[in-house]
Amino acid sequence: MSAATPSPLAISARGPLRGTLTVPGDKSISHRSLMFAGLAVGESRIEGLLEGEDVLATAAAMRAMGATIERRDGIWHVWGVGVGGLLQPETALEMGNSGTSTRLLMGLVASHPITATFTGDASLSKRPMGRVIDPLSQMGADFTASPGGRLPLTMRGLCPAVPIEYTLPVASAQVKSAVLLAGLNTPGITRVIEPVPTRDHSERMLTGFGADLSVDETPQGRIISIRGETELKPQQITVPGDPSSAAFWMVAGSIVPGSDITIANVGLNPTRTGLVTALRMMGADITEVNPRIVGGEPVADLRVRHAPLTAIEVPHDLAPSMIDEYPALFVAAAFAQGRTVARGAEELRVKESDRIAAMVAALRPNGVALEEYEDGLAITGTGGELIPGGAPVASKLDHRIAMSMTVAGLGAKAEVSIDDVSPVATSYPGFFATLDSLTGRT
Repeated sequence: MSAATPSPLAISARGPLRGTLTVPGDKSISHRSLMFAGLAVGESRIEGLLEGEDVLATAAAMRAMGATIERRDGIWHVWGVGVGGLLQPETALEMGNSGTSTRLLMGLVASHPITATFTGDASLSKRPMGRVIDPLSQMGADFTASPGGRLPLTMRGLCPAVPIEYTLPVASAQVKSAVLLAGLNTPGITRVIEPVPTRDHSERMLTGFGADLSVDETPQGRIISIRGETELKPQQITVPGDPSSAAFWMVAGSIVPGSDITIANVGLNPTRTGLVTALRMMGADITEVNPRIVGGEPVADLRVRHAPLTAIEVPHDLAPSMIDEYPALFVAAAFAQGRTVARGAEELRVKESDRIAAMVAALRPNGVALEEYEDGLAITGTGGELIPGGAPVASKLDHRIAMSMTVAGLGAKAEVSIDDVSPVATSYPGFFATLDSLTGRT
């Protein structure tokens, strides 16, 4: 499904979801595995890579800067250029819809003596890059950006760059990772201080590739230190299933009566499991089966059975570990008994869309009672009854809005009409085929 061709969808209640499914490889880990393998010396092999448009944009950018990347028999083979070996790209790096690719690659470029221009689609071009530009500028990179620090953007790296100690002003794994990646090719020690912990895939994977990295817990927060100019060693990587993709099935299985599904091989990194915690607080029946460690990441199969949900006040400290899952949580709250308050998530305003405003505009016309705050929503649920539905939804070129409202449609009396679900291909190309299979439509 091409993101360039609008694809409308009308969906209403279909009955229970049953069966076993797999979700695409974790997007965060997929991006990083290509980048880190592209900087290692020798051949890395990656299994389970998410082959959505966002990750393919990362692969194309790394190829443009000298890495050799091939896919054979479902396995990705990457021959890296070595730390410090990135080459001058001949053309602009087209990042599509991927904010993660853009921000992390900006970090890589920052400490190389090359110039790169980043471009993106209409949605990505609206997203601010200032939070990455600021620390990378302190390290010596030079930027020419569109108004508001947006794409298109041209940056000139500095080699050797200047090591810095940077305290994150907002919780952001992307900003943290960008600074650490710049530090890979920077002499000395670069430090990032995060007052609130965020997903730690970069730290885990960089350590696995042989980077000289340490993490210290202090009263100021977590201090991540990386010593630059260390050679990375090639790895064999198995990418676990993306918990952000599993989120939609966790909610769907919880709200549709009679559902009983198993989501195989889901990554359960503790910095990513906020939604599981929140849903269990609401009474969801989610069981971890066969827990195991794969490539340094905790993994399990998740069995999800329908259960009545009860409203909660979502703890603010869960926000960093479920920031991408809030749209799905809002849908779960729409079917809970009582008034769910989910706040502390102002970061949603600057995602692929303004996800708070987009979900208000999607849920309210379809009969969901809610209040909007700057940092979240309060939603009064139906107590398990169907929502009225029957109203149009604008996906705002945002894959998570499209998938969340598809799940809401599974609990709607009248059809929920989504204007364009093609952006789903950026992260989950097989989403609708899986939905049809679970609901007996294939």
